[in-house]
Amino acid sequence: MTEVVLNVLDLESKMGKFDESGKYIPRAITEDNLGEEGLKQALENSVVIIKDGDLVHGTVVSVDKEEVLVDVGYKSEGVIPLKEISIRNVSSATEVASVGDEIEAVVLQAEDKEGRLVLSKKRAQYEKAWKTVEAIKEANGTVRGEIIEIVKGGLIVDIGLRGFLPASLIDLRKVRDLSPFMNTVIDAKIIELNRSRSNVVLSRRAYLEESQAEQREEFLINLKPGEEREGIVSSVVTFGAFVDIGGMDGLVHVSELSWKHIDHPSSVVSVGDKVKVQVLDIDMDQKRISLSVKATQKDPWKEFADAHKVGELVYGRITKIVQFGVFIQVGDGIEGLSHISEIATHHVENASQVVQLGEELWVKIIEIDLARRRISLSVKQAAEGGDVAAEYQEAFGDHAYDNDGNYIGNFSIADTGFTPETEAQAAWAEYIHSEGSQELEE
Repeated sequence: MTEVVLNVLDLESKMGKFDESGKYIPRAITEDNLGEEGLKQALENSVVIIKDGDLVHGTVVSVDKEEVLVDVGYKSEGVIPLKEISIRNVSSATEVASVGDEIEAVVLQAEDKEGRLVLSKKRAQYEKAWKTVEAIKEANGTVRGEIIEIVKGGLIVDIGLRGFLPASLIDLRKVRDLSPFMNTVIDAKIIELNRSRSNVVLSRRAYLEESQAEQREEFLINLKPGEEREGIVSSVVTFGAFVDIGGMDGLVHVSELSWKHIDHPSSVVSVGDKVKVQVLDIDMDQKRISLSVKATQKDPWKEFADAHKVGELVYGRITKIVQFGVFIQVGDGIEGLSHISEIATHHVENASQVVQLGEELWVKIIEIDLARRRISLSVKQAAEGGDVAAEYQEAFGDHAYDNDGNYIGNFSIADTGFTPETEAQAAWAEYIHSEGSQELEE
């Protein structure tokens, strides 16, 4: 028979024991070492207490189109509605969340009518981003984000919250089509921040200007007055046009766009036009460049003065009638004045009595003042004959001149047998005939 020996200590550890009086005392399964208050505190610590506005951490346990369920250690799982998932406009929660994702969320409602905990991931992201954005603004730093939406007047940029980038601040020059910027990542400066209105305004142009400051400085140093450059018109405004000359925009004032008088710059140039310009002035302090288009072109007044002389006959068109006479266009962009005393051989009170606006007629040059850009003309002296300007001589042929090369003024087509071959010849003949008849009448 096998003898079994039991260790008394082993039995006492596994069983209860008897006291000296023989009373049995059961083995203690648990030991009350907390006390009543300690037990109460332990119970409170074991239960998650959540209230509105709390920031909680959790794990995504389920995702469908309309919502995301998150385990945050509460008595029930928290739900994030679709509209509270992201600052972006998404059509399904599956676009931005997956099972197993660790997320932060703000408690919107500790218990809705269905007893669920309602959360907002968007709000948590917003609160966190505000602190970051405020710090960047304070330090005059730069934010980087993706263009996520085109709205009226500009773009929405994802910088952890929705930043607004006005269309006028997207680039150094005006941007007409915003669509190419969609889904691109840009850098920008924060120019306005108002938390009470949830307002964040960005400027990519400010970032570009700052980042290109050194390049502009070097560009201006190397640019010299009098230098000619090829450029592209970047914008047209009422006072002129801005031209990109390969590093910076310069202003061509309306007075420097053409030798002719123009009512608005848009009648001469359009955005995108290639133009040749001359550098007039460089303001290093203001970082401004003054340019001229007309300085690269021939001066029509000088050309006219070089090609004509006092006493010559030219053909022109009346462009304006004023109290003291008429203005007559005698060349491209060239207008001269015929004083009222030089309009007719007889006295007239008002030029409109003898001429009409738009009328074409012959005039004689009686003065050329190139310095003041003024030409004095005479309608009545043209009837006396004289040298016809070279540009008209070929049009009239040899029949209209005498042996000395002077145009035959008072002549009759019937008497000379001359038949006008061009419109200009006919106009001259008609004018001479009418002037001669008028003198006979007088």
